[in-house]
Amino acid sequence: MVESVGLAVVVVIVTTGAVWLGSSWLESASERLSEYYGLPQVVQGSVVAAVGSSFPELATVVVSALGGALGLGTGAIVGSAIFNILVIPAVAGISTEEDIEANRTLVYKEAQFYMLAVSALVITFAMAVIYYPVDGTGAISGEMNRPLAAIPVALYGLYIFIQAQDTADHTADPDSGDGIDARRQWGYLLAGLAVILVAVHELVGAVETIGAALGVGEFIMGVTVAAAATSLPDALVSVRAARDDRGVASLANVLGSNTFDLLVAIPVGVLIVGTWSFNFELAVPMFAVLTLATVLLFTFLRTDLALSTPESAALLAAYALFVAWVVLETATDAVAFLPTTGG
Repeated sequence: MVESVGLAVVVVIVTTGAVWLGSSWLESASERLSEYYGLPQVVQGSVVAAVGSSFPELATVVVSALGGALGLGTGAIVGSAIFNILVIPAVAGISTEEDIEANRTLVYKEAQFYMLAVSALVITFAMAVIYYPVDGTGAISGEMNRPLAAIPVALYGLYIFIQAQDTADHTADPDSGDGIDARRQWGYLLAGLAVILVAVHELVGAVETIGAALGVGEFIMGVTVAAAATSLPDALVSVRAARDDRGVASLANVLGSNTFDLLVAIPVGVLIVGTWSFNFELAVPMFAVLTLATVLLFTFLRTDLALSTPESAALLAAYALFVAWVVLETATDAVAFLPTTGG
């Protein structure tokens, strides 16, 4: 057992590096293709780069759903969303000397739509519990089906429509795509997708092995280990954008990535398997943390429309408290907000 866990840890480390490599190809190609097609900066960050950097999370859901462990994939999405909101802006802010600048479009459109996405997903989970309850589990449980999963996907369609309107009003620099080989960039993008798919397939198996050995549910393993591993691409994109003085793109990538993860990635898993039974008592505390994290970031961004270094440090401290809480709950059940059963 010890040898299998040790091997699984090595696999997690190696596959995380592979995810980072594949994502770097994917994100670089996405950025250049955005320039080639003349997309505005906020759309580059919130749609193109966000969807590209969210592919590891999407792949995790697909792989875990096909392997009968959708709870792990869903946990990875929720944990990744918390990681993205608290850690990535914090690291980006600390890594630069200047404050990360935001703007009103980012705060009043991207941030608020993301808060709507969180609310919509919580309501969808609640509807599953109300209309499709699962008895005999010892907890408040519900069953998500395809019609319910279609609700957040439809909301993401509205998000794309709004972004399309911004793109239609945008006047691109005619020289922005000069020197970019579109075919080559599409090749890098497809190669990055392939590397990520293979790496995530092995990552999911390794995380399941570690969770089984430690007696930790797949949802919690997804929220912590899988979430951190698949969130590296988002961190890479945002930190690089912040260092290039593209604060709007840096923050838009975080919000756009989370919007995609919550409204598309989680429902995709349900659309694949048809139905998914989940422990609502386990999901609610995580969604509560995600909501508080979102409000905290929104408050910081609205203050002077910038994210300062002290505010970045506060976000990082908040994530440290979250991890400590999850570890304490899992190891000792001391606070008892997270149920010990269900996955």
